[in-house]
Amino acid sequence: MIVLGKLKEKYLKDGIAEYGKRLSRFCDFKIIELADEKIPDNPSPAQEKEVLKKEGEKVLKQLQPNDYVIPLCVEGTCLSSEQLAKTIENAGNNGFSSIAFIIGGSLGLSEEVKKAGHLKLSFSKMTFPHQLIRLCLTEQIYRAFKINNNETYHK
Repeated sequence: MIVLGKLKEKYLKDGIAEYGKRLSRFCDFKIIELADEKIPDNPSPAQEKEVLKKEGEKVLKQLQPNDYVIPLCVEGTCLSSEQLAKTIENAGNNGFSSIAFIIGGSLGLSEEVKKAGHLKLSFSKMTFPHQLIRLCLTEQIYRAFKINNNETYHK
């Protein structure tokens, strides 16, 4: 998982650490945390575009040729847990050695990062704090591995 910004809240760190520990049975789960760009108060559209550009460049540098890239963005496709599990399974079956889920900063993701994606994923049409979505995504990745291994998990 590639994310922009630091995670500050202890309860979110604890939840992510718990699901990360559970995921260690199934995969090499890691989070690459990149520094987000400073955004001025009341930024102009040009300033926002520049922030997205700089953050996007940082993200793109982290991607590897064998990554199946999944940027999270509101205009992406909403999947069920079972569909996400199938997507993860298919990525491996199609020769991808890893999956790079990308969570943007407070302004989202640059168009260049979205275009690099094999699948744009949306959790909802609602807006969530990018720090909270880290926990939600980590739990869903864990759930997907449980589904793919035919193991029970609460519904």
